[in-house]
Amino acid sequence: MANIITPAEAVRFFKHNQTIMIGGFLNCGVPNSVIDELVKTSLGGFTLISNDTGEAGKNRGQLISAGKIKKAIVSHIGTNPETVQLYSEGKIEVDLQPQGSLAERIRADGAGLGGILTPVGIGTDVEQGKQKIVVNDKTYLLETPLHADIALVYATYADRFGNLAFHGSTRNFNAIMPMAADVVIVEAEHISDEPLSPDNIVVPGIFVDFLIDGGANGTD
Repeated sequence: MANIITPAEAVRFFKHNQTIMIGGFLNCGVPNSVIDELVKTSLGGFTLISNDTGEAGKNRGQLISAGKIKKAIVSHIGTNPETVQLYSEGKIEVDLQPQGSLAERIRADGAGLGGILTPVGIGTDVEQGKQKIVVNDKTYLLETPLHADIALVYATYADRFGNLAFHGSTRNFNAIMPMAADVVIVEAEHISDEPLSPDNIVVPGIFVDFLIDGGANGTD
């Protein structure tokens, strides 16, 4: 049974210099209410693992604007000029990952794998400093798993057991991050007292620690 907490209560699980995963794809499926509360705190030095850094001053972009992110492991930063500027000035570290590799590295941690082998990045700057492995005469990069202290994700539907379901593209990274973090906090648009149908469950409740009633704060 997942505990239901408020966004303000969720902040107590965050500490300086943690690695945090935040779900969402641009403005779709982002757990905004906890981000809003986190911006109000003095916490910082976070390593962010996410698809992107949002937009300037919006959702994950608020954390960039507030100077709370020291490193971003993301697939792109082009939608947030503040991230680009800070990176150009050497004030934030950015580790750009091919989007598929980013997703698979997160999934690998949740599955207990030692990494993934991918040909993506061979012959480019992506391969710098990475181990190469040859399988059947084809060269792959070994991409290691990504793990977080906290995963902050969004769900469209949840039940009291913490089972999660998603509407449309809100599934994005929200479906894999709960399996790759020590503490999982989910902002759900709708929380049902009745169990979700097993046919609809995408993330089993065993991976979820805390639920937040997102109500009108969620994004579709």
